[in-house]
Amino acid sequence: MLREIVERFEDKIIIEEPMSKELEVTRYLLKYRDRPVLFRDVDGWEVAGNIWSTRERIADYLGIGKGDILHFMADAMENPSPYRTVERAPFMRNSTGDFSLLELPVPKYYPKDGGQYFTSAMVIARDEDGFVNTSFHRIMVRDEKTAAIRLVPRHLYAMWKDKAERGEELDVRIVVGNPIHLLLSGATSTAYGISELEIASRMSERAFGRPLEVVDLNGIPVPVETEFVFEARITPELVDEGPFVDITGTYDYVRKQPVVVFERMYHVDKPIFYALLPGGYEHFMLMGLPKEPQIYASVKRVVPKVHGVRLTEGGAMWLHAVVSITKQHDGDGKNAILAAFAGHPSLKHVVVVDEDIDIYDDRDVEWAIATRFQADRDLVVVPNARGSSLDPSATKSLTAKWGIDATKPLDRKEEFERAKV
Repeated sequence: MLREIVERFEDKIIIEEPMSKELEVTRYLLKYRDRPVLFRDVDGWEVAGNIWSTRERIADYLGIGKGDILHFMADAMENPSPYRTVERAPFMRNSTGDFSLLELPVPKYYPKDGGQYFTSAMVIARDEDGFVNTSFHRIMVRDEKTAAIRLVPRHLYAMWKDKAERGEELDVRIVVGNPIHLLLSGATSTAYGISELEIASRMSERAFGRPLEVVDLNGIPVPVETEFVFEARITPELVDEGPFVDITGTYDYVRKQPVVVFERMYHVDKPIFYALLPGGYEHFMLMGLPKEPQIYASVKRVVPKVHGVRLTEGGAMWLHAVVSITKQHDGDGKNAILAAFAGHPSLKHVVVVDEDIDIYDDRDVEWAIATRFQADRDLVVVPNARGSSLDPSATKSLTAKWGIDATKPLDRKEEFERAKV
C-alpha cells in the first residue's frame, strides 16, 4: 500500500502540523519538488505527494537502472500480460455511500483553479465488448457528489460518447493512490483494445515476480493496490471545467466537459490520499516517461543504433527531448529529428547527440550543441505543425518545431573528440 511505499524513502519530508487542502499543500510540494512529502493532517486526513518525482526513485522501486526505465516500459507496452482476479482487496474493508467530496482532502492547488481537483485519479471502464480501459483524468469537484471530468478525445472519451449519444451513462471506477507500475501504465498511449491493466501486469511480473491482482467490483476490475476507490458514472450532461494548471505550469482554459456522479467510496484502513502537484516534477515523470519509448521506437525505425531518449524537465518532460544515436550516415541526425517528432506529436524541440554525450546531464548536452552544431547547416525547422494544446505559445495548437543535430560529421570525427587522460 501507499504507506509502505512512502515509508521506504529516506529522503521524505514529514509535515506534522495541520494543513488546509486549499493552497497550503501546494506550498510544501513546491518547496520540496524532488522529495516525497507526507502530510499527517490535511483537514483530518493523511496526504502524500512528490512520491515519484525523480527517475532515480522510480528506478529504485522497480529494481532497475535509471536508463533502463525506457526499455522496461517498452517491453510492457509490447508484451502485455494477463492480470489475476482475486476475491478481496484491502480497500473493501471500508465502504460507504455516505460521504462528501467536499470533506475529502482533495486539494485546490492554485489560486485561479476552478475548484478542488483530483489530479492523480485513474478512471477504469469496460466497454460492451469487454475491453477494459484505464487512464488519467483530472476531475474538478463541484459539490458533495458531483464533479466535472476532463475527457481528451481518446479511449474513455469514445466509450463515454457512445453512451452519451444514446442518452445513457458510463459506469466507471475511479482509483486514487497506486504504485508506480499502475501509474505508468495508466499514462501510456496504446491502441484501442490493449488494456493498460495488462501493461501494468507485465511490469509487475518483471519487477516483483507476480502478475497484477484485481478484484471484480460490480463488473469492473479494480487493482488490489489502491487507497481509494469510487463507484461512479459519467453522464451526458456538460458543465464548465477549469481553469486548471497543467504540465507547463500555466493555466489551461475553461471547457464544457461531462459531469461525473460519485455514488460509493471504498478505502483502506488509515488511507493516504495521493496529491499529484500540477506542473510538478512528479507530473512531469508520469506524463513524460511513457512517451520516451514511443520516441525511441520511432527513431529506431530510421537509425539502427539508438542509445537513449530523455524528455527534459526544462521542457516539462513534454515539449523538449534529447536523443542519443550512433550515426552510420551523415543524414541520420536529421532523420532522427523528424522521427522523434513523429513518435511524440506534442514534441516541440529535440536535440540529437552522439553516444558519448550523457543525455541526463544538461551541461553535457549544451556542450554538444556548443561544439558540434552550426545553425546554418544543422538546424531543422518545421513551421505550422500540429503541436501540443498545453503550449501557451502555440496558435490553435499550431507550432514551429525545431531540431538540433549536434552530432559529429562522420568524415571529421577525430576533430570533435574530447580530450581524455
